[in-house]
Amino acid sequence: MRFDDLDTKLRKYETAYDFCILPENYIVVRLDGRGFTRLTKEIWQFEVPFDVCFRDLMVETTAHLLQCGFNIVYGYTQSDEISLLFHLNDDSFNRKERKILSILAGEASAKFSVMHGQIATFDARVCILPNQHLVDEYFRWRQEDAHRNALNAHCYWMLRKSGHAVGEATAQVKGLNRQEKHDLLFSQQINFNELPAWQKRGTGIYWKDIEKTGLNPKTGEPTQTTRRQLFTDFDLPLNEFYSEFIHQNFF
Repeated sequence: MRFDDLDTKLRKYETAYDFCILPENYIVVRLDGRGFTRLTKEIWQFEVPFDVCFRDLMVETTAHLLQCGFNIVYGYTQSDEISLLFHLNDDSFNRKERKILSILAGEASAKFSVMHGQIATFDARVCILPNQHLVDEYFRWRQEDAHRNALNAHCYWMLRKSGHAVGEATAQVKGLNRQEKHDLLFSQQINFNELPAWQKRGTGIYWKDIEKTGLNPKTGEPTQTTRRQLFTDFDLPLNEFYSEFIHQNFF
């Protein structure tokens, strides 16, 4: 059989299940590090419960994804996950889901691995949101997840470092409500509210217009230019203020 005939015949099987995300829907892609819970604690041995070096790896990976060919307006990272909000009108690869997910997972895995010097992989999933309200709720959800994880992690590792076994520490934290967890930390002179905001709220990466002052090389006169560059926000607002932040900057 000729190549053209084979190509026509078999291309159908390759694309039969292609799914294209409909226009006028917001695309959010979430990436998670594959097996990072074990890797960060047992193999890579990052500091627990939070490590600035690991945070910076995730931030740089997120920033890379905002520059890899898609029109992504907001990146959010907490723990070992990354969430990316696409511009509503982004039409890359005709909005084919498999292309979006495979490229972003590959880019994230490659960037993190090169920076860290050890192999790391990410998986990716897409969340299709039909309106701005759901986009707002999505990012509020992920920030609340960051807060809950941070509180649990600080309690757990405080107990572990105090000599409690894995099962004992896990059971004790599981049986406490939020206020009791705060009190447990405070009993060891740890004020959860005073811990770094990025640990409790995650980190945002987004584009900002920055005014630059320079000199005209011909006239020597001062000039003002506007450049678009990525900004890393380690102090994201909370609750309704976070919603306001999202609506003002990304819609």
